[in-house]
Amino acid sequence: MPYFDSPADGTRLHYVDYGPADGPVAVFVNSSYLGTEMWEYQMLPLAGEGYRCVGLDRRGHGRSDDVWGGYDLDTLADDLHGLLDHLDLGGVTLVGHSVGCAEIVRCLTRHGTARVARVALVAGVAPGLARSADNPDGWDPAAMRAANETWLRDRPAFFNDPEAIREFFALHLPGNEVSPAYVHYLSGRCLVATARATSALMDLVTTLDVTAEVPKLDLPVLVLQGTHDTSAPLELTGARVARLASDCTLKVYENAGHGMFATHGAEITADLRDFLSAGRTTDPS
Repeated sequence: MPYFDSPADGTRLHYVDYGPADGPVAVFVNSSYLGTEMWEYQMLPLAGEGYRCVGLDRRGHGRSDDVWGGYDLDTLADDLHGLLDHLDLGGVTLVGHSVGCAEIVRCLTRHGTARVARVALVAGVAPGLARSADNPDGWDPAAMRAANETWLRDRPAFFNDPEAIREFFALHLPGNEVSPAYVHYLSGRCLVATARATSALMDLVTTLDVTAEVPKLDLPVLVLQGTHDTSAPLELTGARVARLASDCTLKVYENAGHGMFATHGAEITADLRDFLSAGRTTDPS
């Protein structure tokens, strides 16, 4: 069965494993509130082309256990590394979205790169959004906490708010199209994440700062970020990673919002395919 126990505290975590067992491996790390279903426009095509695509449901998300603790960045990073160990994966490309990108950074700086060859960060919140000494132009942490409290009073309303949906997908801009049915589906999947997980992840984003860790990433990094991402503005996130990381390629998607994994699904898949292929070995025979 596609479950394993977290090495941190024994929490039962669910994962998916698509494609051939001997294909080049991509491990997908999800956004807050969503499970592996968010990557369908990337995982299914790539798995069909011979890549092994693995995805982890974060604790309290998807089909993983509902638990109270373990939503700190260290434990989430340990959960991710535990999956790599459980499946004995090597030469991995880690692909993250939003807070999943920070989990990837912490996983690498905490556990090293023995199993990981490269990293792709899609609409990431890394290095961090909150104002700090390293990020003087960041958001006011008090305002972020106040917004979180408002959202948590009525989670279904938050995840179904028309204006929030419009901003998430940047639907007011050309080229960004998702059906009402897809929006309804994705909002429903967000509500599968437990109230505890939702609250804890919101708190995590308010304090998250991996600025000092990004320069330690000694491997190729691909950053894909949208010009109209109001959840992870380019100058606070992807552009900063590109300046901090020693081997980084930044690709900016015109008009894309935070939900670019859906609105720009085919383009992201193509960029990931190229990135994965850069490390693909060819049998000399």
